[in-house]
Amino acid sequence: MRILITNDDGVSAEGLAVLARSVAKWIERCPEGEVREAIIVAPHQNHSGMSSAVGDVFSHPSVKYKRYRIEGAESIPTFSLEGPPALCAILGTIGYFNFRPTVILSGINAGANVGRSVLHSGTIGAILTGAQLGLSGLAVSVQWGENVHYDTAGDVAVEVLQELMNAPSRTLFNLNVPNLPVSELKGVRRGRISTAGLIKASGSRTNPEPLGEEGELELRLGAASPELGDVSDEDADEDGALLAAGYASLTPLRGPHEDSDTGLDDVLYSALGAIERHLDSKR
Repeated sequence: MRILITNDDGVSAEGLAVLARSVAKWIERCPEGEVREAIIVAPHQNHSGMSSAVGDVFSHPSVKYKRYRIEGAESIPTFSLEGPPALCAILGTIGYFNFRPTVILSGINAGANVGRSVLHSGTIGAILTGAQLGLSGLAVSVQWGENVHYDTAGDVAVEVLQELMNAPSRTLFNLNVPNLPVSELKGVRRGRISTAGLIKASGSRTNPEPLGEEGELELRLGAASPELGDVSDEDADEDGALLAAGYASLTPLRGPHEDSDTGLDDVLYSALGAIERHLDSKR
């Protein structure tokens, strides 16, 4: 297994360092005859919430990089890249660093990536990008709080890595771990993506004034680590509810793909026909 490690919090983030050290120890325990290698290509600064963005590469067709050293993981070559996580995933996969990974590992993110935040997360955007290039991937996040237990998330993550070795290519998992010591972790369960949102509805306003020509909209943010009140507590298998209950949540994901639902054929061919008629009228 050849692992590309990245994150969205930046190359100097504590979560990345803990994950790198966990992987370095996992590589050291490699059974005889099995190949385990890793490289780290991570953003030079925080790129949270960037999803799978790569930036305007047409206006800036070069990317600066710098070698970096992570204490306790010196055996893993590490580079910081002046670009978002998805760009790190692409350049780290297609040969720019003379390394051809089979798995992309992203994290450990500071704060849970559950519910609708899955769509916006740069941590998850990196593995979705890797999947488009044929890689399996694991995104790892830990619930935010005081004295964050990144080590718990690192311990759990390497066990999932072991299973990814035998999984079909493009297998993607989203792992969320509560902020607890390993000894207090209740277990791990399959999590369903909840309805928790990154940005909440504004709510009703009494006698709202009309918006002016310009101004500022104050956002109502969902909790970075949802409590039960932020998710539906009717189903105990929702990812946010599992975290709040003290369980790690593992959710299979699927990247962008063509929608092959034949139920959409009528709409599709109606749209195609409308376009053809419009083009005919212009000829």
